[in-house]
Amino acid sequence: MSTPPLTAPGTGRTHAAAGGGYRVTYPRVLRAEWSKLWSLRSTWYSLAAVAVLAAGIGLAIGASYTDGGGDGPQDPVEVSLLGLNFGLLILAVLGILTTAGEWSTGMVRTTMSAVPRRLPVLWAKAVVFGTVSFVLTLATALVTFPLAQAFLAGTPIAAGLGDPGVGRALVTTAAGAALIAVLGVAVGALLRGVPASIGAFVAVLMVVPSVAPLLPYDWVEDAVAYTPLAAMEPLMAAHPAPDLPSIGTALVTMAVWAAAGLAGAALRLRRHDV
Repeated sequence: MSTPPLTAPGTGRTHAAAGGGYRVTYPRVLRAEWSKLWSLRSTWYSLAAVAVLAAGIGLAIGASYTDGGGDGPQDPVEVSLLGLNFGLLILAVLGILTTAGEWSTGMVRTTMSAVPRRLPVLWAKAVVFGTVSFVLTLATALVTFPLAQAFLAGTPIAAGLGDPGVGRALVTTAAGAALIAVLGVAVGALLRGVPASIGAFVAVLMVVPSVAPLLPYDWVEDAVAYTPLAAMEPLMAAHPAPDLPSIGTALVTMAVWAAAGLAGAALRLRRHDV
């Protein structure tokens, strides 16, 4: 005697049909990655550190600023948000942890079993963490800038939120920070090891731009302007120096770095086992 198919209680439908309501969709993957991100204490600590460092250093610089000229930054936004340079590194490391951390703990196997197509997980991680980084950086900048400027009134770099270039600089700073965060996500997914990913990221962001100009080739110095942190410089300035890349060029540069990293991570994710 044949056994009738199991039905979902109270529906008269088979489990196969009822299971159709539990298909893996991109919005569900996004929600899952959102939940995973905020379930980690390191997320809260790291994002708080970004805000505290940016605000604290901005206030300290504003309170101690003297118009002595020199080679330091003289742009009102760049000076006020100088602490965000440290925040960018924190965001990059946290981005690495969102991906490479899963490989280190083995949790990635569970994730990819739930989402066999794999790539939606990478896109979701990039979208979620990039969005969080943008919102956090913009909110931090909107708070830090006027607080720092309260100490800079009467100086040559005094400015308000409504002054030309200021609002744009705050938004492009947040956009650049989001792209650096996404690049961190991509590097972590590409290299799949936390130490290796952080080492590679620090090398690209800090070591290479510092050492490369020492080489006796003009083209090397020109190329350094298109590394991620160097491209952030015009984005964080209300009035970028004329020798820096344009705002549009800097944003495209950052986007290309992030896209290249995601492309490499996606290729490895498709061709290699987790």
